Amino acid sequence: MHIPDGFLNTATVATTGIASVGGLSVAVKIAANKLGEKQVPLMGILAAFIFAAQMLNFPVAGGTSGHLIGAALCAVLIGPWAGVIIMSAVLIAQSLIFQDGGLLALGANIFNMGFVAVFGAFLTYKLVSGILGNSRRGRLTGAAIAGWVSVMLAAFAAAIELAVSGASPFAVVTPAMLGIHALIGIGEGAITVFILQAVLATRADILDLERV
Repeated sequence: MHIPDGFLNTATVATTGIASVGGLSVAVKIAANKLGEKQVPLMGILAAFIFAAQMLNFPVAGGTSGHLIGAALCAVLIGPWAGVIIMSAVLIAQSLIFQDGGLLALGANIFNMGFVAVFGAFLTYKLVSGILGNSRRGRLTGAAIAGWVSVMLAAFAAAIELAVSGASPFAVVTPAMLGIHALIGIGEGAITVFILQAVLATRADILDLERV
């Protein structure tokens, strides 16, 4: 999912970079006004957990592997704007420390796995849990579907960026990205549900905090 340098053209790098910087500025302003004293340490815990969890890969198919993105987990536990900040911090650290995703492609990676994945997961979770009710079943079902949707939307955004950059034809890169990430998304949904179950069992009050 992390796009390395050299795959995106200048226009895509500039467009996604401007969108991510602008969106992140809005996220910081909103979070600064709405975050409470209980949510700030939760952001730090989530960022540290996602940073570590993304290093653990699980086998998918054909020798490929996937790992937790964490966008759905952020969206469910703390909300979309705070989630964007967490995902941006994780992606920046990964790019600078481990060269996981290119520096020039950082704007695109934040746009895909930050904005697209987090807001896609948040809206999906709200929709599903709203339909099923604010019950344990509704929350877990919403989290599972939100995890899968977040991965698919981020993969589709990455496919569009690669296609418009001329790295690969749209008809080739899109099914390739969505095919493998449909399987990775199942893992994302399962891990999100597993963690949410643990939160419900031990700190259900976290889910009562305002989403930012």
